[in-house]
Amino acid sequence: MDMSPFLFGLYKLVKFAVYPFTWLFVLLGVLTVLVVSPVSPRRLRWIRVLAISAFLLAFLFGNPIVADTLVGLLEQQAPHFDSTTAKRFDAIVVLGGGVAGKGTLRPLDELSDLSMKRTICGVDLFTQGFAPRILFSGGDPTIIGSGPKEALEMKRLARRLGVPEETILIEDQARTTYENALATKRLIGSTSILLVTSASHIPRALGSFRKQGLDATSYPCGYSVKNRPSESWRGRLFALLPEVQAFEKSTKATAELVGMLVYWVTGKL
Repeated sequence: MDMSPFLFGLYKLVKFAVYPFTWLFVLLGVLTVLVVSPVSPRRLRWIRVLAISAFLLAFLFGNPIVADTLVGLLEQQAPHFDSTTAKRFDAIVVLGGGVAGKGTLRPLDELSDLSMKRTICGVDLFTQGFAPRILFSGGDPTIIGSGPKEALEMKRLARRLGVPEETILIEDQARTTYENALATKRLIGSTSILLVTSASHIPRALGSFRKQGLDATSYPCGYSVKNRPSESWRGRLFALLPEVQAFEKSTKATAELVGMLVYWVTGKL
């Protein structure tokens, strides 16, 4: 079932618990309290343990090899799409990946890079004739207040790219992958679809849609890593040095891996 606004807010809050930066922040917070407190032999041992733990956490999750390995574990599960296939589908379903609302500096609502890339992939597949219609799925992910809806902004981009109005379907209520699958099933039924999303998101998305009875074939739109995990370390001596981008990549991979586990435990996969 769809989540209420309260449950959705709680869901977003709980997600922070799986972010490596949250773990690092907690470790450094506790470490700071111990450092400014009166020193004792027992407290000194804890300071050492927490300092080493914080260092290892920052080093591991900021390591490009570790980051690429985590992402690769997800992306290697995304089957490559054979663009030469003669198979055709009832619809192309494109999942949103974020949208930013306008403000005092940003003049217009803007799709995130992920949403924009997925929209372009979907439009390209539609132009090649893989399906007679294209469905954009994604609602307002704002927790407090309201903001732009991903599907509407994706539709606007698709129209500018030449997709006819009558071939576009909109699902603008879903805020999670599970809700994407539920809403799509309600809108078009148990049809054959070509599911477009990022490669790292394919395992959870494809499983969710198939669980709802849709005949889904995945189209991985954008890979974050070049090689499989078993090859991610080769010839990359300087990749042992930590990077901000690697920490961000590790965070997204960790959240997705935990999300898959939660979906599996709760019967959504």
